[in-house]
Amino acid sequence: MKRSVFLDHVREVIRTNQFSYSTEKTYISWIYRYIVFHDKRHPGEMGGKEIADYLTKLAVERKVSASTQNQALNALVFLYKKVLKIPLDNFDFKHARIGNRLPVVFSRDETHRLFSNLQGEFHLMASILYGGGLRLSECLNLRVKDIDFGLNEIIIRGGKGNNDRRTILPGLIIEQLKRQIEKASISLEENMMLKGFRGASIPDALEKKYPNAPMELAWQYIFPAKRPAIDPRSGLLKQHYRHESYLQKAVKSTMIYTHVLNRNKFNVQSPLDSIRTVSEDL
Repeated sequence: MKRSVFLDHVREVIRTNQFSYSTEKTYISWIYRYIVFHDKRHPGEMGGKEIADYLTKLAVERKVSASTQNQALNALVFLYKKVLKIPLDNFDFKHARIGNRLPVVFSRDETHRLFSNLQGEFHLMASILYGGGLRLSECLNLRVKDIDFGLNEIIIRGGKGNNDRRTILPGLIIEQLKRQIEKASISLEENMMLKGFRGASIPDALEKKYPNAPMELAWQYIFPAKRPAIDPRSGLLKQHYRHESYLQKAVKSTMIYTHVLNRNKFNVQSPLDSIRTVSEDL
């Protein structure tokens, strides 16, 4: 099996497992490097020893970080277990240990200064991150249907560990969020006039089950990219979400909560709402 054909097969398995496109690119990159490192031998001819040799090379000679080493390990374990169906019984290479670090915590004044310097979508994104405890990727992946204005909740789908969860919708941003959804609706109407436009990008399995979903407002991204683009998987003109660098360029550092409520209780208040009094006093 030629390497290009083999990697195409790996892509098919990755997509069957409904991994994100970013994960697909990462896994393919590591698997390709692994093959090249071993003089382009077919992975099926190799096993635990070759994996260990490659990871040791990364750690000792290239001095990659623990997280990068673990990323490569995950890609190769996936290759052998899910693609090649080859057991790694004698493989005992452990995940590199990532040291614990204290989180950076903003004071109320620092938080107020940060938000006062953000406008428009930047302000809304940062407010969702801080006020709802979302990761940046989770915020960008939000769709219209993920906002429950009745219960003041945000539904995060396929978050860490591929689990869904609910968190607080800060009352302070409700009107701004409704305006943002109106913008997404207008964007959808404009895109529908483009030749070949096929709606928002959604997982292949869902699109097969709900073929009309990509053109429905409920499935549109709240933070859509500036214009539709060709989907790298399907080759169709699709609407994607904003790139992560969009907000990263506007905010060099921000605070993201790691302790997120699984569900909103009666008297639980978003931290974003709690700084309102500080804002009013300044």
